[in-house]
Amino acid sequence: MSHANSPHPRASFTRGALTGTIRVPGDKSISHRAMMFGAMARGRTTVSGLLEGEDVLATGRAMQALGATVKKDGDLWQIDGVGVGGFLEPEAPLDFGNAGTGVRLCMGLVGTYPFITRFVGDASLSKRPMGRVLDPLRAVGVEVVEHNENRLPIALRGPKTPLPIDYRVPMASAQVKSCVLLAGLVVPGETRVVEPVMTRDHTEKMLAGFGAEIAIATDDDGARTITVQGLPDLVGQELQVPGDPSSAGFPLVAALIVPGSEVTIENVLMNPTRTGLIETLIEMGGDIAIENRRNSGGEDLADLRVKHSALKGVTVPAARAPSMIDEYPVLAVAAAYAQGRTEMPGIEELRVKESDRLAAVARGLEANGVVCEEGADYLIIEGKGGVAGGGKVETHLDHRIAMSFLVMGLAADRPVTVDDDAMIATSFPSFIGDFTRLGAGFSQEGEAA
Repeated sequence: MSHANSPHPRASFTRGALTGTIRVPGDKSISHRAMMFGAMARGRTTVSGLLEGEDVLATGRAMQALGATVKKDGDLWQIDGVGVGGFLEPEAPLDFGNAGTGVRLCMGLVGTYPFITRFVGDASLSKRPMGRVLDPLRAVGVEVVEHNENRLPIALRGPKTPLPIDYRVPMASAQVKSCVLLAGLVVPGETRVVEPVMTRDHTEKMLAGFGAEIAIATDDDGARTITVQGLPDLVGQELQVPGDPSSAGFPLVAALIVPGSEVTIENVLMNPTRTGLIETLIEMGGDIAIENRRNSGGEDLADLRVKHSALKGVTVPAARAPSMIDEYPVLAVAAAYAQGRTEMPGIEELRVKESDRLAAVARGLEANGVVCEEGADYLIIEGKGGVAGGGKVETHLDHRIAMSFLVMGLAADRPVTVDDDAMIATSFPSFIGDFTRLGAGFSQEGEAA
């Protein structure tokens, strides 16, 4: 993400205990699906806690173009759906901006309809490969009328009589799985998807919450077979979008490392495919109480009550990486405050995120006096129970690097400065304000106030 403005450095420093209650922004994956499933259901769906980022709003506009009514009323979003099979031919191309999830899922949602739908996006989205969703759609009988080497712009036309398919997903991808399941909803008969490795299962859970007939079987090797019945009667729901677990990681770690702290994080998504960080912090000795567990739209949520804790180093199993890949930067901060060695193997995926996150984390730790060893696919941190601080961290325009090191500064001996905080708004616009209310110290010039 490029910013024409000059960088916006920010420092964080120790001001005392963090106390109070915080809500983090709504989960993005669930926000996209709330728009789509609401548009496809009969009657009205009301959504609270929707993440109002540009990506999700692009999905909402696409649903309107297909005939649903999408409007905001106070804090609630209202979606009046058209029923399964009820989408209308859009008058113009559906523009998804930068939303990869939005465009891939929507190709499944509307690709089997017997009219032409065109999909476009911004320069960045137009570079991303779409072949992984076009392949299964072709197998259902969808005609790819127009494409640019399997990239946007793409136009699809559904067959007169689409056929249900059995599809084995070639890679671990929740988007591909979801695309096929959504296509199967408007096809008579049973559509089956096999995924060799379980990926986040929001589509299955939410479809069941809306009334779809969906069955899941797991074999001895851990492969999952998901069967969906075509032409279900989906009914509008009242949904509360849970807080994004990746965003919840920042107040979670902050409360654990700042002496005297006690913070409650409300309404956090507790889907087991997304809770690796919480498991790891509890293994490190973190005092995290999971309270008020409840279910909304098929998803589990809870409140987390977190108290300052003496943490100890652990080895994080490599198998846990997929359920917490975005949380490793903030886990590294917790590890720096722990006593002893923390080992994080199997994290090569971090090198291809918004930045090379593995290198960015290692350099940020070193700049603040933390001893660590960075390998091609691992990070080892020698925790000393405290952090000297005083360093300046290069964020590489990555929101998670910026927030993680601002959390580090809240308990360090000297302030920690990040070179830019402008991009934090992409996932957590209220971060500075929310943390200041809990008692965190921030300054603009890199000087403690």
